[in-house]
Amino acid sequence: MRGFACIVLAFLSVAVCVCWAAAPEPAIVPRPGQWTVNTKFTHPQQILLRTAAENKAKRFWYSLITITNNTGRDVDFYPKCDLMTNTFEITPAGKGVTPAVFQNIKKRYQTTYPFLESLQKAGNKVLQGEDNTKDIAVIWPDFDAKATIIKLFITGLSNETAAVNHPIAKDKDGSPLKVYLRKTLELTYALEGDPALRSDANLVYKANRWIMR
Repeated sequence: MRGFACIVLAFLSVAVCVCWAAAPEPAIVPRPGQWTVNTKFTHPQQILLRTAAENKAKRFWYSLITITNNTGRDVDFYPKCDLMTNTFEITPAGKGVTPAVFQNIKKRYQTTYPFLESLQKAGNKVLQGEDNTKDIAVIWPDFDAKATIIKLFITGLSNETAAVNHPIAKDKDGSPLKVYLRKTLELTYALEGDPALRSDANLVYKANRWIMR
């Protein structure tokens, strides 16, 4: 049983490594009907928040994304934003994040982003035109202090999808199950600084690209 468990863990480690390094890319020429909204982003920053129920402050990271719909039509918006470390920790945006965290971020940017919205309250439609631009705060709890690289995956900015065969899972006829991927913005950062001095941690921007995930 122990040997079997080791094999499973080894397989999962390989699978995560493949996902980390070799994500497929979107089509070079989008098909008719496919759209992608214009997106700008700020690099992640930290914020500390002390709650009445706890004696110590909790650390969060956030990025601000600005979305403008110039596709010529109103589009659906169903975002999913994950933070992934090179220690194989994946954290979805909003996990363990109280409304007070967003309110503190909103205060920081009340002059530069007066209409800032939280990801959870941003709605499921992006209307067309510059006048309907959305500024959205994407927030994660603190991640593994041992990580030296993080990737942010922001999905929902495009309706482009792709279907690929699952490497293992089969349907009742023995054919590979289909896995459906969405066009996703990937942002990569290197983390510098002593893990023991978390407040001094410095994220160094490395790259951004569109992938299918």
